[in-house]
Amino acid sequence: MANIGYMQVTRKCNQKCRFCSNPEREEEVTLKTGKKHIKSLQQKGYLCVMFTGGEPTMSEHLPAFLQYCREIGYIHKLCTNGQKLADNEYFEKLVDSGLSHVCLSFHSYKTEIQSYLTQNPDSLNNIVRTLKNLSRYPHIAVDILTTINKYNADHLSGNVRFLLKYFPFIHYFTWNNLDPRMNRTEEYPDVIHKLSDMELQLHKAMEILDAEGRLFQVERLPLCYMPEYAHCSTETRRIVKQEGRLTYFLDERGCLNWTEWRHEKAECCAVCSLNEICAGLYQMDRYYSSSELFPVFVDKEKIIEKIMKEKEDYEKSQKKNDGDT
Repeated sequence: MANIGYMQVTRKCNQKCRFCSNPEREEEVTLKTGKKHIKSLQQKGYLCVMFTGGEPTMSEHLPAFLQYCREIGYIHKLCTNGQKLADNEYFEKLVDSGLSHVCLSFHSYKTEIQSYLTQNPDSLNNIVRTLKNLSRYPHIAVDILTTINKYNADHLSGNVRFLLKYFPFIHYFTWNNLDPRMNRTEEYPDVIHKLSDMELQLHKAMEILDAEGRLFQVERLPLCYMPEYAHCSTETRRIVKQEGRLTYFLDERGCLNWTEWRHEKAECCAVCSLNEICAGLYQMDRYYSSSELFPVFVDKEKIIEKIMKEKEDYEKSQKKNDGDT
């Protein structure tokens, strides 16, 4: 949940996910420009760079970017669908280049659902092989990224149970509420869910992780659907900490720096005790209905205190780590 800068390495991909927010195109960052972006993020004070895409492992420059991060002492995260990391030779090449943090896309423990969503029949098998490869390197942090959609909304807790049972070294989970704008959902609108479709399962999943001492965050979800875990909302944390987000895109958007995290609100939001720290509903009344929103009445200040305490603890740990090195 730290302040991260993002860099699209390539827009090429080896899957065609039905909910992809950055569909495939030929653009790819050059080695020189990529290093320039990485250094710029470091100089701007971002904790680390997230290599994203497309699928960043499709770029021939990825090993060099990892090596460069190691040379300049800059933390990185690799956001990947895990298909190429299932290949032992390629995986070892990235490890030798300095791979230290993997954010792995995983949408369903059910083979048929994972295959349907990614349009790749081997997707889940390759992810399992990748996780087995990662299990051999305890120093590599592993996060799970899941896009909530119509087809996995009913078994989010099942995903968590599956992963913790077979790969207990996973410590961090991120759920992205489906972004239906500017992506393949125009071609596959069946993937769009109602907020109520995932409410119970997401709560169960968060309860399991909380009990197991794992960390997690949720993006693009109004706080009325996660009041007990409001401090784990990505947007709420950024609102409270007044964080921005810089992304280097490989399309007409170029370099964008977000500083505003609020979306739209319904009339009922005005009386909600969390209104000031809630981002609201993304794409309200276009893809998600305002009729699904409702006010909650919990202590806003306790949430803010918890977020700031975690921020303080994290900064102290970073200073300690810097002193140890």
